[in-house]
Amino acid sequence: MKTEPVAGVQPSVIRWARESMGMSIEDVARKLKRPPEEVMAWESSNGPSPSYAQLENLAYKVFKRPLAVFFLPSPPDEVSPKREFRTLPEADLQTLHADTYVQVRKAHAFQITLGENPTDQSKLRNCQLDAQRPVASQALVVRQALGITLGEQVEWKSDEIALKRWRESVEALGVFIFKAPFKQKDISGFCLPTADFPLIYLNNSTTKTRQIFSLLHELAHLLLDVTGISKFDPSYVNRLAAPERRIEIFCNQMAAEILISSADFNEQIERLPANAETAQDHIFSDLGSRYGVSREAVLRRLLDLGRVEQAFYEQKAKLWASQKKAASGGDWYASQNTYLSERFAREVIGRHYRNQISVEQASEFLGIKAKNFAGLEQRILQGAAA
Repeated sequence: MKTEPVAGVQPSVIRWARESMGMSIEDVARKLKRPPEEVMAWESSNGPSPSYAQLENLAYKVFKRPLAVFFLPSPPDEVSPKREFRTLPEADLQTLHADTYVQVRKAHAFQITLGENPTDQSKLRNCQLDAQRPVASQALVVRQALGITLGEQVEWKSDEIALKRWRESVEALGVFIFKAPFKQKDISGFCLPTADFPLIYLNNSTTKTRQIFSLLHELAHLLLDVTGISKFDPSYVNRLAAPERRIEIFCNQMAAEILISSADFNEQIERLPANAETAQDHIFSDLGSRYGVSREAVLRRLLDLGRVEQAFYEQKAKLWASQKKAASGGDWYASQNTYLSERFAREVIGRHYRNQISVEQASEFLGIKAKNFAGLEQRILQGAAA
């Protein structure tokens, strides 16, 4: 019966599932609306097992894992974000939300899904970075590999077009890019470098310009072959150990230099007063529009040049962040396709056409129901990814 304890459930697996989500016993108890002592008993070798109904809730609603996992004889070997990501301070790693754990787990699942068919990574390997070498010359090599000229960049008419073009160019190097609306709003993105399936995940809950910067920041991580997870507030970098701090600063500088060429930027700001804090806001907006970046990115460049003070930068960045426009609704299929890596989606569709996987399997890989497969398939083949 559903109310009786389930035989064969290992307490150590329940404990592992909880800890792998960064949750406390009290967190689980709150979600299940059960006493903490009851959850503690499930993790004890001498305590009773949860009922089938409770186990279903644990698996699907709390831990986001298949039910079969809880019948394994011991916890599986799975790298946790706390072990995997060293580019966040220890205190920040301790406060990662359960949703962030789920997004990282999904990213690994995507890598496993297509891991049997290695992709050509020669283009990516041809522009590997060295954090000890000058940024500007390396940024030029990366921009050339991406095939985006400054002339083309300044002609883009919207942030949406800019994000689409940068995303397409990065994927053309062999990177798989996914997006998700993170519940942990301060996470901007992360990357998982592997020999055959390098992957970038972006927080879709923020502006297009911020996603562009995060995309190129994580690309720099991949080109250094360093796993990374980053936050919107750059102050976390100051709390890192020296080696990790150097990497984060380098990746920020690379993203900024790729987006805003120093040579061109210096020409554009010649008309500004020495103290750029006295410039009107539309100047920052105009410069941001030129490069398809945020006003904050422009102000950051001015801060690095000593043209504004740290306090002014932080004040303006906070103000502009509060002015972010809410995203509008739209076509469900187009939105779903936006979250997926276009390379990944096309590979899944291709495997289905070659009769290597069923509609049900393809739908599971794409994170949709089988009844929605035809509609999303059409969007993918039309190249509707944003």
